[in-house]
Amino acid sequence: MARIIITGSTDGLGRAAAQSLHDKGHEVIVHARSVHRLAAIQDLLDLGATGVVGDLSDIEQTRDLARQVNRSGPVDAVIHNAGVLHRPHIFQVNVVAPYLLTALIHRPRRLIYLSSGMHRGGRASLAAIGQGAQPHNVSYSDSKLYLTTLAAAIARLWPDVLTNSVDPGWVPTRMGGAGAPDDLRLGHLTQEWLAASDDPEALTSGGYWHHQHREKAHPSVYDQRFQAELLNLLARLTGESLT
Repeated sequence: MARIIITGSTDGLGRAAAQSLHDKGHEVIVHARSVHRLAAIQDLLDLGATGVVGDLSDIEQTRDLARQVNRSGPVDAVIHNAGVLHRPHIFQVNVVAPYLLTALIHRPRRLIYLSSGMHRGGRASLAAIGQGAQPHNVSYSDSKLYLTTLAAAIARLWPDVLTNSVDPGWVPTRMGGAGAPDDLRLGHLTQEWLAASDDPEALTSGGYWHHQHREKAHPSVYDQRFQAELLNLLARLTGESLT
C-alpha cells in the first residue's frame, strides 16, 4: 500500500480522492489550509489519516507544510490537488506552491498535478509576472497552463519519478458549481490511479490525462524553452531549484 499526500483535501476532489484511497487501504496524508479547516476531515483523522496544515497562498506556510510532510516520513506519491479559481492568489496557490512543495518534499516515486481543460486558453508567456509571486493579471487558464508545463518539465528532468498532469473535467464541486456536467467520481479516479495503481498504463510518465485516457496538452507544454523559462522564474521567486 502507498503513502500519499493530497493537497487541498478538505473538500471537493481532494476530499473524495483522500476518502477513496483510504478506503482502499492506502495511508493518506490530508492537508488543510488552517487548523480550523481540519475539522472538515476529522473523520479521516479519526481513522488514522495524518493531517498537515498550511495556507498555500503564503510562501512561508508552504515551506512549513513541506517540513511537516518530511517529518512525518517518506511518501510514495504527491497529488497536487489544491487550487483557486479567483484572484489575487491564483499564481501563488496554483503554480508557486506546487513548485515549492515539489522542490522541498523528499522526492517521491510519483507526482500528480491537477490541471484543467481550461489550460488550453492560457497565454504561453511569462510577461505578466513581475518580481512577486502575486501578479494580479494571471488568469486561471494561465495558471493551469504553467502548472501543466511544470509537470511536463519535471517528467523530463526527473526520469526516476512518474510525473503526470490530470484534467479532472468540469465536476460538481464548490469550484465547479452544482450544475457542472461531468461525473464527480471520474473527476478523482485518474489521480488516484496514477498515484497508486500498478496498471502498466499508470506506470508511465509525462502524460496529460483525462478520465484515464492520454490527451494532447497545449503545444507550449512540450516546448523545452518555455519549460526552462518557467523553471528559472519559479527558482528565482522561491530561491529553490529543481535541477
